[in-house]
Amino acid sequence: MATLLHIDSSLFPEGSASREVTAKFVEAWKEQHPAGTVVYRDLAAQPLPHLDAAAAAAGPDHALRAELAAELEAADAILIGAPMYNFSIPSTLKAWLDHAIIAGHNATPDSAVGKKPFTIVASRGGSYAPGTPREDFEFVQTYLRKLLEGMFGATDIQFIVPELTLAPVKEEMAALRPLAEQSRTQAHEQAAAKAKELAARLAA
Repeated sequence: MATLLHIDSSLFPEGSASREVTAKFVEAWKEQHPAGTVVYRDLAAQPLPHLDAAAAAAGPDHALRAELAAELEAADAILIGAPMYNFSIPSTLKAWLDHAIIAGHNATPDSAVGKKPFTIVASRGGSYAPGTPREDFEFVQTYLRKLLEGMFGATDIQFIVPELTLAPVKEEMAALRPLAEQSRTQAHEQAAAKAKELAARLAA
């Protein structure tokens, strides 16, 4: 049986684009692999403390860090909901990363974590795609890709990007609503397809 580690970090329990897409992923994963396991952490409902000096010094001997690192290491696939807040990731997600990544323990050149597939739902209210006016404000995909590559040597990283998520509620973005709906539909389709592909591969 394969294990999926599912992390959500959106502040909003309802109406969250990233939560919608990660939920679609999990739904498809369970359909494809009903005997599999899903380990879930909602970092908004149960936020982690910031990493402090004592926890940093203790490394894998710190109870919380050991627990989070163990979940990461035991997973066969990792799904992360990472909405853009102020051009970057939520602070709750940063806290999880700071605790779960332990230099010399799981963050090594030959880390087993680096061999796992990561799927990251990087939602954002506007568009920061290449060629857009705010392309150089995109620090979610850039940061997470560099982090996972640099700390774990990860090579299987897929981003699913529902964008223009504020268009339905902002009148000044009304003209972009068809594009927003197109992006939402595409993100849901990508999530379902990726979940089924991973579940089938990992359960084989």
